[in-house]
Amino acid sequence: MRRSITSWSRDNKIGKFQKRLVDGMIVRGYKKDFAEAIFDQIRGFGEYGFPESHAASFALLAYVSSWLKCHEPAAFTSALLNSQPMGFYSPAQLIKDSITHGVEVRPFDVAKSEWDCTIEKNDLGQAVIRLGFRLVKGLRRDNILQLVKERREQPFYTMAELKKRTLIGQEQMVILAYAGALKSLSGNRYQAVWSSILPNNHIFLDEAMPNQETLPVLRRPAEFDDMVIDYATSGFTLGSHPVHFIRVKENFRSHVLANSLKKMKQGSVVNVVGLVISRQRPQTATGVVFVTIEDETGFINLIIWP
Repeated sequence: MRRSITSWSRDNKIGKFQKRLVDGMIVRGYKKDFAEAIFDQIRGFGEYGFPESHAASFALLAYVSSWLKCHEPAAFTSALLNSQPMGFYSPAQLIKDSITHGVEVRPFDVAKSEWDCTIEKNDLGQAVIRLGFRLVKGLRRDNILQLVKERREQPFYTMAELKKRTLIGQEQMVILAYAGALKSLSGNRYQAVWSSILPNNHIFLDEAMPNQETLPVLRRPAEFDDMVIDYATSGFTLGSHPVHFIRVKENFRSHVLANSLKKMKQGSVVNVVGLVISRQRPQTATGVVFVTIEDETGFINLIIWP
């Protein structure tokens, strides 16, 4: 009986709303058939779109996510990075946003990184992010897990030891070198790549007989080269942003920075430059394209009309 009364009450309210909507649209010059079609669309959406239970769940998720990002930003970003690929934001955007909000992000390191991104403490006791090898293109999870297991039993002190105690082949070792993960064992990227491609017996002979031929000392990559290699290996950089190298050119110096746009007068015409990080063209936007670009200071949202 209770259910039937509730159903009658709901239908009665819907009927009254339908009458008000249709009558109101007719007064404004719309045809009755069109007005009723609009009501049917609204009613259809109401059957599945954002019921109260959905809204309550989404509100809770939004609140918890906001709380975590505010009070535990390192853990929040690490969790998102470890859940990739997902959602709208790429690792590059998540890391950039985290750094912008004062979180320290530490690079890949064969002596400290694991497959997932992890949390470390700095000298002040603050939580920082250690990037995990899952973000390096081409690395195999089973190889990294075996490496981490060996490292926990005993740290790696030399490249020779790393090669001898792990199952990582030359191809995977070179990827680690280019990602900058071997810096603690072999110095800069170029030096690490050279060490990675040498046969093991050369390394062992070199260590056992220091008077024999030694490894060549290779210059470290230039700042621009480091950036290019970072994007090639992981899709982001902890160093200088790509736009930094463009802005030094004469014809880009007057372009407005992302963090300066809020200071511009409404309606001002400005030039901006940035790295395109997302494009959206919703079917309901009648040809409008939404683009987000990024410079060294933040994000810029563009609306591009047909």
